[in-house]
Amino acid sequence: MAKTGTKSAKKRKVVVESNGEAHISASFNNIIISLTNKNGDVISWSSAGKLGFRGSKKNTPYAAQVAAEDCAKVAHEAGLRKVKVYVKGPGNGRESAIRTLHNNGIEVTEIIDVTPLPHNGCRPPKRRRV
Repeated sequence: MAKTGTKSAKKRKVVVESNGEAHISASFNNIIISLTNKNGDVISWSSAGKLGFRGSKKNTPYAAQVAAEDCAKVAHEAGLRKVKVYVKGPGNGRESAIRTLHNNGIEVTEIIDVTPLPHNGCRPPKRRRV
């Protein structure tokens, strides 16, 4: 006989200090923004796809701006005030997302580019013909 009681996962409580980190991953297809505390526990996150942008509209500066606004609002209410920004990837909305975080009351103290670069590792894919 199957159990009738269902387990519900408890939402874990994240400790929010005034300082934290913003991780912006900007690929050619989407942009993902995560605001974390110093330990790397996610306070809030957002992406262009989560907010209803589809297809090529996901990789626009406007989509990055809307995603950063959504993410910053939740984190600011939780108590986040200053962030170090880690930017990764070659996408369009990198600067737009950083500017929007700053405009929503979260002070940007440092911007670090952590885009992975090969030291002549794998052979790259063939050149795009558009």
